[in-house]
Amino acid sequence: METQTLIYLFVGLSFALYIGIAIWSRANTTKEFYVAGGHVPPLLNGMATAADWMSAASFISMAGIIAFSGYDGSVYLMGWTGGYVMLALLLAPYLRKFGQFTVPDFVGERYYSKAARVIAVICLIVISFTYVAGQMRGVGIVFSRFLEVDINTGVFIGMGIVFFYAVMGGMKGITYTQVAQYCVLIFAYLVPAIFISMMITGNPIPQLGFGSTLADGSGVHLLERLDGTLTELGFAAFTDGTKSKIDVFAITAALMIGTAGLPHVIVRFFTVPKVSDARKSAGYALIFIAILYTTAPAVAAFARYNFIETVQDTEYQATPEWFKNWESIGLIAWRDKNGDGKIQYAAGAPFVGGPSFNGDAGQAGERLLTNGATDNANEVYVDRDIMVLAHPEIAGLPGWVIALVAAGGLAAALSTAAGLLLVISTSVSHDLIKKTFVSDTSEKNELRYARISAAVAVVIAGYFGINPPGFVAQVVAFAFGLAASSIFPALFFGIFFKRMNKEGAIAGMLTGLTFTFAYIVYFKFIVPDMNNAAHWLMGISPEGIGFIGMIINMIVALTVSHFTAPPPDHIQHLVEDIRWPVTR
Repeated sequence: METQTLIYLFVGLSFALYIGIAIWSRANTTKEFYVAGGHVPPLLNGMATAADWMSAASFISMAGIIAFSGYDGSVYLMGWTGGYVMLALLLAPYLRKFGQFTVPDFVGERYYSKAARVIAVICLIVISFTYVAGQMRGVGIVFSRFLEVDINTGVFIGMGIVFFYAVMGGMKGITYTQVAQYCVLIFAYLVPAIFISMMITGNPIPQLGFGSTLADGSGVHLLERLDGTLTELGFAAFTDGTKSKIDVFAITAALMIGTAGLPHVIVRFFTVPKVSDARKSAGYALIFIAILYTTAPAVAAFARYNFIETVQDTEYQATPEWFKNWESIGLIAWRDKNGDGKIQYAAGAPFVGGPSFNGDAGQAGERLLTNGATDNANEVYVDRDIMVLAHPEIAGLPGWVIALVAAGGLAAALSTAAGLLLVISTSVSHDLIKKTFVSDTSEKNELRYARISAAVAVVIAGYFGINPPGFVAQVVAFAFGLAASSIFPALFFGIFFKRMNKEGAIAGMLTGLTFTFAYIVYFKFIVPDMNNAAHWLMGISPEGIGFIGMIINMIVALTVSHFTAPPPDHIQHLVEDIRWPVTR
């Protein structure tokens, strides 16, 4: 069977499975729509949490960014995995014991304020839409290549799929769909990694193959060969870092702390029956997440090695089919600067300015741009987001593996997109409409508002997918920074500091969000030419500024709360009760 036919078959079957689950698990009450009825078993919730957590950034972009930045890419591994541990230990059990539907629910009740609830909703909407932009971008990339449509059309198709099972099933439908999506994405990630590890090093375990010698009999280690090849081409060695220590620390901290403030992950712990089940599901999820995250560095090294071995000094007319396939959608390109007809891949940006390569209107972020740069030898443009998706083709793996990776990439992007869209819809319907503006609305109307909110959120998410502000992992990093600087301090103080009052929490959230958002927008959109360490505050990049925003948030919150009245006694007792261990 041809590869394209297999792709249609695998993707079609996975979509049919997701839609079937959504129909089977249709939500009929607000509790089912918001928290899946609160009776999801810990093991299944762990798988759903892992799928929700491992987005397009984890499946598609993380190995890609490590492949191109090497050691510097380790900030994503450390930040995202360490942050999940922080979430599991510091927040999840306490928020589950509190027993509300949403994060703004906790903020509103804990800080006894509708204003605090509204501010939390605003923070979550900003975070979620920033995050979902990366997911829809990933959906568009997968569809554009494997289903042979342009990226925009791919985003529209993804919108339709997410709309169906998010709007119909709510958290109940999303949860059981994410269980299936985890199985698809982890199988799709591991199978090619095992194949390629065997091919390059002879070791079937990618994590061990990463540090093994090459299978060509040379006795040279993979990383040693990769370092040597990259330095010959003018790149930094794969195992060397170029970021400053302060920036590495700030990015890692922002990703860790932002993880603990991500609403679509936190809400997963509201879906289990008991507090003890929240702890169990967190443990299961960490195991399921670690399977992919320990494999990603190996996949990154394999991908960069194979890419260079395949394209360097190759006659363009003799390039394999995969190169032409990705070139046709503008995510790989070649320009013959020296006129020798061969592909020269080296350090330096090959294309700057102008419209996209295929003649379409120019796009932001990593879209292909055409005015040739002549001050370096590099003739190749490659979008880092394609490395995991293209790798099976580069390595010459069978068509069914390529089809499996396509289905896995879509599963990763769609699972997280659905979770984020649900967070947006529940924040609007439950926290803004039900708890703030129309308190006497019926459950039926609240459920209707939730579905309408989800539909509107899907449309806005599609727009961001078509006009992304950067490559997938970078966009997601911005969302984590915003979460770290706005939501996390309010949750942390709300659980562990009973003196924190509504004035402090509100002032902290507004200050942290405003500072971080302004910093990112300034360096990424207003003056992108100044986006370098020489102009950054203390040398900290926009990806890491959320850590500084969190510190500012905490200082402002503590200062304001010190000079204003303490919370009412019943709120302080509530905080003490949240922290009291339970035996059930």
